[in-house]
Amino acid sequence: MLLKKLVFTLGLLLLSSCLMVKPADAAEKEAIIINKSNNQLAFYENGKLQKVFPVATGRTRSLTPEGKFSLVNKVKNRPWYKEGIPGGDPRNPLGARWLGIKVPGDWGHTSGNMYGVHGTNQPSSIGTYVSSGCIRMYNKDVIWLYDRADKNIPVYITSSSSSFTALAQKYGVGANKAVAGNEFFNETLRYGSKGDSVAILQRKLNIKADGMFGPQTLRAVKKYQTSKGLVADGIVGPKTRKALFSK
Repeated sequence: MLLKKLVFTLGLLLLSSCLMVKPADAAEKEAIIINKSNNQLAFYENGKLQKVFPVATGRTRSLTPEGKFSLVNKVKNRPWYKEGIPGGDPRNPLGARWLGIKVPGDWGHTSGNMYGVHGTNQPSSIGTYVSSGCIRMYNKDVIWLYDRADKNIPVYITSSSSSFTALAQKYGVGANKAVAGNEFFNETLRYGSKGDSVAILQRKLNIKADGMFGPQTLRAVKKYQTSKGLVADGIVGPKTRKALFSK
């Protein structure tokens, strides 16, 4: 009898330890990061950056809350209850999919029914600051995300000049290795610049990514700018970034 109790107790301890590890492991390897400074959303899966999407966020900085939240519900063709518009209707501003975010604090415990990442019937609004707090995506993009993002994964919302690689390191997300072509930076780079953003630039230009904006990088930037009909000044500002990251 004593042996049976001991085996039973050990089994319970092993089961509880497994249950404790799984959520933390999932949170580490899968996450959504939203950067309001450039209106971009990054999705991490299996510890790697899979895709970066353009989004629209709040009309003012305070409307889209910042912090660490959780994805708590997922709805296909959610109705627009405020105006009584059914899901799937072209007039519905929530688009094809809804991924609800639980936002505590001053905004109340909403269980993901008030704030969310969703599609839109106004695609021209993507990339702008126009919403009442939610994060809008193109319908094709939110469908892709809906099919891959699991409930209860962390959702980080921030306003930062850092790259997604740097933000992932800050939040402890995954292996911090990006799928080629999906990294993004939002700062102006020039000769003498250093850091993750320079390394992202160098990978885009297919040169050695040492994070140092030196003579080789300067030559590569000027060559790229010339090929795109831009002013070949070697400075990576908004126009050069747009050319680098346009699809």
